[in-house]
Formats: sequence, C-alpha cells, structure tokens
Amino acid sequence: MSQLMIVSMLVFFTVSVPVAVSIGLAALLGVASEGMTWLVVAQQVYAALDKYPLVAVPFFILAGNLMEASGISERMVEFAKSLVGGVQGGLAISCVLTCMIFAAVAGSSVATTFAVGAILIPAMLKHGYPRPFAASLQATAAELGVIIPPSVPMILFAVSTDTSVGELFIAGIGPGILIALALMFYVWVYAKRHGYGKNDGAGRLPIGLALRRAWLALMMPVIILGGIYGGVFTPTEASAVAVVYALVVGVFVYRRLDLKTLSHTFHRSVISTAVIMFIIANAGVFGFLLNRAGVPQALGDLLGSFFSDKYTFLLGMNLALFLIGMFIETSASIVVLAPLLLPVAMQFGVDPAHFGVIMVVNLALGMVTPPFGVNLFAACTVAQLPLERMIRSLVPFVLVTFGCLIIITYVPQLSLFFKHLVYG
Repeated sequence: MSQLMIVSMLVFFTVSVPVAVSIGLAALLGVASEGMTWLVVAQQVYAALDKYPLVAVPFFILAGNLMEASGISERMVEFAKSLVGGVQGGLAISCVLTCMIFAAVAGSSVATTFAVGAILIPAMLKHGYPRPFAASLQATAAELGVIIPPSVPMILFAVSTDTSVGELFIAGIGPGILIALALMFYVWVYAKRHGYGKNDGAGRLPIGLALRRAWLALMMPVIILGGIYGGVFTPTEASAVAVVYALVVGVFVYRRLDLKTLSHTFHRSVISTAVIMFIIANAGVFGFLLNRAGVPQALGDLLGSFFSDKYTFLLGMNLALFLIGMFIETSASIVVLAPLLLPVAMQFGVDPAHFGVIMVVNLALGMVTPPFGVNLFAACTVAQLPLERMIRSLVPFVLVTFGCLIIITYVPQLSLFFKHLVYG
C-alpha cells in the first residue's frame, strides 16, 4: 500500500496535479487498495484539523494582510530607512531590516514579499539598483517571514509532530538574526563593490520623526512576542491579538481600512488559509495510512543503517530537504515529512526544536529557488520582471543563506540558547 501511495503521489506531481490534490488522491488509492471503509477518510480529515494550534494559522495570515493594507508596513519601512539609509547600500539593507521586523508578526514569506517589496523594490530601482538584484534581495529577505517567529510553517511542524509551538518559535530567533545579518553584510559589500546606493540617504526621515510615525507599528511585534514569552497569552491567542491590534490601528489611527479594503483583505486571507488547511486535511489521511503501514519505523531503520552518526544524518537531511523544497510546496512538505523524519532525528540525538528550525530554513530556501519558488513569483510580480532574468542575481543570495543553514545545523546552540533560557 505505502509503495502505491508514494509512487502515485509522485506521478501526480509529475503531471502537474496540484500538491494538495496529489496527496489526497494518493491517500484515496491507499484506502481503496486496503479495502478500508471510506469513513476513515472523514475521521482522519477531522483528526488532522481538530488541533487548537491550527487556529493561529488564519489569524497570522490575516494579521499580515491587514498590516500591508493598513499602512503598518509602510511605517516600518520608513523607520528602517531612518536607521540605516545613510549607509551606502542602506536602502537594500533596510529591505532586510524591514522584512525582519515585519516577519515578527506576519508569519508568512509571501505576505512579506508583497507588503515590503511593493514599497522598497520601486525605491531601489529609483536609486539605481539593478532590477534583478532588487527582486532577488526581496525574495530572499522575505523568507525571514517563516523563520523569525511567529511562523506558520513552524506551527504546522509543531502540530504535525506534537512539539511545542512556543519552543519552536523561540528557537527560530537566533537563526533568523544570523540570516538577516548575513544578507545585510552581503548587500553592503555588493553596493560598495559596484558603486550602488551612494545616495540612499536622500529623502529619509530623521530617526526621531520616523519613530514617532512608526511607534504603533513597531509595538505590534513587541506586544506579540513579549506576550508569548512573558506568559501573558499562548501563541494561538497571540495570533488573535495581532489581528485585533492591526484592525484597531488600521481603522481608527491610520484610517486606511475601509469596508472595501477589509473585504478584499479578508478574501485573500480566506483563500490562503483554505489552501493550507486543504493540504493539512489530505496529509492527515496520507500520514495515517503510512503510519498504519509501518513506514516511519522502516524509514528509521533504513536511515539508521545508512548514516553512521548525527552529523552525516544532518548533512543528508539538508541536501534532501533542499531538493524537496525546490519542487514541493512548504506546507505539504512539512505535514508529510516532519512526522516521518523527526523520530529518526531524535534517534540521532537531535533536539526536536533544533530539527524543526533546520527543516523550516531548508524549505524556506525552496521558496527562493526555481522552479517552484513562491517568493520568486511574488517578487517577479512586484518587480515586473521575468523569472529567468533573476537567476544570476539570485545565486549569491541562495549561497549566503545556505551557508547560514550549515552554521544553524552544526551549531545547535544558535537555536537552543533562547529555548533553554526561557524553557530550561
């Protein structure tokens, strides 16, 4: 049965059947081949979705879209430019810094790409940066949206493996900061070497004025993350707080959210949520059948005999997940693979939160690599640029991020320091 399901799923992928549908059809073939009652499908779909942490997914998606529509992201950009805009290459650096701040609420890389890129890509083009460089930078920096907490993929990993959402969130802080600093350093060197960004300080606001204009926007990540780690509310409750805060600021303070805008924002959020939930539902049936067939144990035995120690196992997982991320959507990869791979990782002595971060960073790289990188398509849309023109500029960004991934993999303290500080 398991061979039939896996082979049929890969065949469906090959003929361009949507990921969620491919997983669902493969699961239905598995049920039919075993002669099981079709009630199993309904039971496992319900079981997959009946998990309290999943409530956070639609709320964080909605919060990110509200931030974009309400002008919160614009004020974050103004503040970031006021801090680093005076440095040569400061506009490109402020793109990374803004994505880092925006990520601390939105939890989505695609939302970050549209919200920040719509402002900063045209600004970088105006200041003379090459269009492919600006689009590649935005696509790569936006992956911080799924690494720095809160993160929708981390919620999916936690739900799929019964690990702590809070521990995963806090484990993503160190790796997110490392990647952000590495990207900032690269774009600074690039600007210095090629002579770009000498006038990036033109038109930026004084820090004091930018802070006064943006303080409500900047308080949003402070309230969300401070509330989670201060024990005021859970990550799931924090997602609802983020939505309420964005609504209040957008409607009553910035006055950018009217009924038409809200309708469009809610519609986008519902569509995005439905796609993720459909994947989770189908993957729930698929995972149940694989577990019933003993695939996790067989996979553990196979990998245990193939890899001699933790370090070779992690190297193999990085290479495999990097390739998988290039072809399969992040949410689907997590909900299918995480329950299979985490038990094996734990056999090799890898901390669950550390492995979750490794998996999310790997699959985040898949968002900026062809042929199916969703961040690439979003950045191309904003920059009005064909994908093939981005590739040359994109390669250094991918290499920088992959270098950070290796450090994250083999220096677990980077992920676990804050976790041990808060959770012991």
